[in-house]
Amino acid sequence: MKYPNITPAVFRDRPNRFVAHVEIDGVLETVHVKNTGRCRELLIPGCEVWLTRSDNPKRKTQYDLVAVRKSTGILFNIDSQAPNKVVKEWLETRDYDLIRPEFTYGDSRIDFCMEKDGQKYLMEVKGCTLEIDGVGYFPDAPTERGVKHLRELAKAAREGYHSAVAFVIQMDGVSEVRPNTETHPEFGTALAEAEAAGVEILHLRCHVEPDELYIVN
Repeated sequence: MKYPNITPAVFRDRPNRFVAHVEIDGVLETVHVKNTGRCRELLIPGCEVWLTRSDNPKRKTQYDLVAVRKSTGILFNIDSQAPNKVVKEWLETRDYDLIRPEFTYGDSRIDFCMEKDGQKYLMEVKGCTLEIDGVGYFPDAPTERGVKHLRELAKAAREGYHSAVAFVIQMDGVSEVRPNTETHPEFGTALAEAEAAGVEILHLRCHVEPDELYIVN
């Protein structure tokens, strides 16, 4: 996926999880953060960030913060809507007969349902923006919704669906995502149970540019 426009800026602070203050050409601007996760190791005062400008005149903020360069020099895409978009692009290259986003299964809406040769596939997508020593971790904040989705996928696998959880690694140079059991032990338990039930765990490596994100698997 490619952003239609991009603006460099300098991060100053994040008063709450929805907005940040950045400096654009010396002017302080309030922008929307397209990620409700903590991102504490990324959004550090003085770091480089990149914004996209909204064409909605009714919005309170003109820009969305979508990318940041970590102190290690690695560029991260932190747009929480990007993983589903790049996975859809990737799935469209995989010869499925049907790709249906937002599929209702049980008590959840699973990100994708695909069909091929009469077989049904379910896939839930998770974006990984937490990296420690070259390894990706998910989640960076507790996610009861994520646990629920894993249990639904495990149930679907037992019922004969081809089920998968796809971790989209929103940075270069990382090929593995592990459960962040320190932050949310229950997610790690649910992931292990899902894998034991037959849910496939995918680690989707990406290339990141300030204005672009795409899967390289």
